[in-house]
Amino acid sequence: MSFLAAFGFVIAVAVWAAVSWTLRYRALDRIRMAETLREVPLGIDSTDPTGRLARWLYLAGFRTSSAPILFIGATAFGLGLGVIGAVAVSRFGLVDLMRRGFAYVPGGFGEGLAVIAEAAPWILLVNVALAPVLVVRAARRRRVRETEEDLPLLLELLASLAEGGLGFDAALAKVLHAQPRPRTLAAELRMFQAELQVGVGRVQALRRLARRLDVPSVSTFVSALIHAEQVGAGLAEILRHQAGDLRNVRRERVLLAAQALPVKLVFPLVLCFLPSVFITTLGPALYQLIKVLNLSTFRGSSFP
Repeated sequence: MSFLAAFGFVIAVAVWAAVSWTLRYRALDRIRMAETLREVPLGIDSTDPTGRLARWLYLAGFRTSSAPILFIGATAFGLGLGVIGAVAVSRFGLVDLMRRGFAYVPGGFGEGLAVIAEAAPWILLVNVALAPVLVVRAARRRRVRETEEDLPLLLELLASLAEGGLGFDAALAKVLHAQPRPRTLAAELRMFQAELQVGVGRVQALRRLARRLDVPSVSTFVSALIHAEQVGAGLAEILRHQAGDLRNVRRERVLLAAQALPVKLVFPLVLCFLPSVFITTLGPALYQLIKVLNLSTFRGSSFP
């Protein structure tokens, strides 16, 4: 009965949170729409979300108006599912089963694993409840990784086309024509082109591009373009310098990752590779030694 009461309480909290956030975001959308119709400057981009949660989801690629509500609902559902799983693990004796199994692990590791078995319901609860957060973080990291991978090549191509006599808009159109559509940077640059076509100023469109991605390398690139636009500097030289700087940054990151690789390989080698080497090399010799010792003991006991 207590289990059903706890489950009902979790569902009620989830419904209350979803309804409250729905009303809140609908009210904010009405306020922003009214201020836009009155042409009152808001000081921010009217298409960008204002809340921290909505902004975080926006940067991860979840840009619908119902994304915060769906995220809160998914988190509440995961919390309820985690509670059900934790209660089920505790009630069906899975913790005791794991503890008894870990007791046979030699070398004192069983005691440490038994502590982990005691915390298994809480570990399950936390992992299931945080699943939506992990999905959003993975999506955000994927967008940042794709942007940092595509930006140096984009700058090189734009610089080459600018040196050949094309303007920035024509060069960008040619580059985007050859880019795959699912890539993050290409999609945002197509949105930048669409904003220019509907009459948004170039500087404002560039700032909106940097805000939509929120990647340091893109912000630096946008700042350089805005500076060149304002002072009338040569675009090809600026793009070439930007591409060189990004290549240097990527080279330093690769060198840092290569230097950290031996340290990361220590634990897999010690835990996975060395035990198998010891078993395959020393196992037969130890087996023969045990057979000899057992035989000598048997002979010694039979013939005093």
